[in-house]
Amino acid sequence: MTDPAVGYRTLVVPPERLREFREVASLAFPMLGDPLLDDSLPFALPAGRAVAVESADGAIVATHGSYPFTLPVPGGAVPCAGLTWVGVRPDHRRRGLMASMLRTHVERSLERGEVVSALFAAEAAIYGRFGYGSAADDVRLTLPRRAALRDVAGSADLTVDLVRFDAAVHTATVEDLYVRAGAGRPGWLARTPPELLTRVLADLPAARGGYEPLLLATVRRGDDVRGAALLARQEQWGASGPEYPVRVRQASALDAAATHRLWTFLLDLDLTATVSTPALAVDDPLLHLLEDPRPTQRRLGDNLWVRLLDVPAALGARRYATPVDVVLDLSDTLLPANAGRWRLEVDAAGAAQVSRTDARGDLRLDVRELGALYLGGRSASALAAAGLVDGERDVVDRVTVAFTSPLAPVCPWIF
Repeated sequence: MTDPAVGYRTLVVPPERLREFREVASLAFPMLGDPLLDDSLPFALPAGRAVAVESADGAIVATHGSYPFTLPVPGGAVPCAGLTWVGVRPDHRRRGLMASMLRTHVERSLERGEVVSALFAAEAAIYGRFGYGSAADDVRLTLPRRAALRDVAGSADLTVDLVRFDAAVHTATVEDLYVRAGAGRPGWLARTPPELLTRVLADLPAARGGYEPLLLATVRRGDDVRGAALLARQEQWGASGPEYPVRVRQASALDAAATHRLWTFLLDLDLTATVSTPALAVDDPLLHLLEDPRPTQRRLGDNLWVRLLDVPAALGARRYATPVDVVLDLSDTLLPANAGRWRLEVDAAGAAQVSRTDARGDLRLDVRELGALYLGGRSASALAAAGLVDGERDVVDRVTVAFTSPLAPVCPWIF
């Protein structure tokens, strides 16, 4: 592990010091009711994956950890270190601790065979310096009640049940729908290990912000569950009557009919005025079903940030939209083993071979931009127009097409 500045040392946190680890994280991220910090829930980081920096007096002053994910990529999946819990005590900032933790993270991830790392960035300006590229966007909508949707065949044949969410009873159904609904979409991470799923679905009173306990709406065809949503309402009254907002925490559906039936139900609850969605892919079916999208408030945000740790393994594990034969001239100051020229040869089936080469580079870019392209949601041509990728126009355009994913990448929950 990388040692930080003089007077500090890096350590894997033993079980008896996990409370101290979490207390330091709570100083860096003061979030009331945060399920990551709540003692009533199981600690989700697997053994050996909580890492800290210790000061000379033996106190933990900085933290990070990672989840052992399998990241869906176009046409496949790769072992991924989901970076999380990154924080430095406010009174120990500006001493190189963050940089040392990121170096330790990539070293340990490579030792475990994790060829990429991914994260959600609390502060987006930080992680590009360490080779993470913004690889996906999400969109959150606030819709007026009774927003009209276009007709979908089969929607009227489905029924909806509404109950109070009981994690002990309903978690398996909710997660099964979530996994099946996201099949084939890059970035759609399963909530593993089980302790993490428990935290993701936790409904802590302190975190509700005045909303009611969670409800579960399920869309069914007989006994077959085709869609599900977790939601809550908040009592609000205006001059002309009730104006309850509805907050949808998760929505999953297996086909167009289930999507239509689920959102038709959510958009017409009594006493309500608005419905806010969870993070959606920028090509989510709901966006196409709206009869009139203009009254809808939209907020676009960055989603997953991706960092390639083992370039040939990562590039070789995904599939590509078209054949391409290109030499990438890559820079990577954090991991010099990735730097240099790599030949990417993609055959007619979209399978790739990646090898070192002495040939002249066709495309010059940093590992940050390669991470941005990796899930298929960014355009090499757009990055070139911004001066972040350098190459002949026809080469850049061919790479753009080859890396494109049929489905926009997204991870609809934050880890």
